[in-house]
Amino acid sequence: MAKGDVGARALVMPVREPAEPTVTVVIPAKNEAQNLPHVFAGLPSSSYEIILVDGNSSDETVEVTRRLRPDIRIIGQTRKGKGNALACGFAEASGDFIVMLDADGSTDPAEIPRFVNALKEGADFAKGSRFMPGAGSSDISRVRQMGNYLLNKIVNVLYGTRYTDLCYGYNAFRRDCLSVISLEAGEIDGADSTSMLWGDGFEVETLINVRIAKAGLRVAEVPSFERTRHFGASNLNAFSDGIRVLRTIHAERVRGSRSSHANREASQRQASESWSVISTLAE
Repeated sequence: MAKGDVGARALVMPVREPAEPTVTVVIPAKNEAQNLPHVFAGLPSSSYEIILVDGNSSDETVEVTRRLRPDIRIIGQTRKGKGNALACGFAEASGDFIVMLDADGSTDPAEIPRFVNALKEGADFAKGSRFMPGAGSSDISRVRQMGNYLLNKIVNVLYGTRYTDLCYGYNAFRRDCLSVISLEAGEIDGADSTSMLWGDGFEVETLINVRIAKAGLRVAEVPSFERTRHFGASNLNAFSDGIRVLRTIHAERVRGSRSSHANREASQRQASESWSVISTLAE
């Protein structure tokens, strides 16, 4: 073999495989002691960082969690409501990707890889949908389904989105989306643990979806099956929470129309240096 060939071979650098993204699962929970065993049974033992946000439960939610998952992080809320619980969990998450999972057993942990794969393939936000092929629900009522359909239509018209399921809370996103989602987790003057600020309730899913749309980020919908909760009753009220969602849509519209990102879909994506960074677009 010629010396030149040896030199050429020596210059060949091995291809470095990209590191797998780290994943944090945030679980807001209030009085879900009976349901959590079903949720934890579907979660891998060590693949994810898991944060449970306890909403001042009066049952054994915290005790059951510690017994079943000693590795889990348990934190409290600064106020009340699902939105505030998520905000508190997001603030503590360290993963490149963050997944929102319900504690009542309605969202299946086995579907998490679908959401993670959507993000790995280039999406900034992976949105669960019960109304696309391969999806469904054994829990949603006819009234809630009709309300969701109408609210979904409003958002799609106002923001040029193509969402099929506005009010579903099973979502995942790159951690840099937190600056876009912009939920307030910390203590606020005049607010205490019994307070609920705007975005602290069930309207949080709509708030997140609208802000993602306004920022022009790339969204991939993921088929998901919503199961009926095993025990207890949901705190969701179809009428009052529907009104909060409608007010959220209006309030976000008033804050400013969607940023100008008309050419984003036609642009070529550049590889991010980190999984946690929102995918960039070529100028």
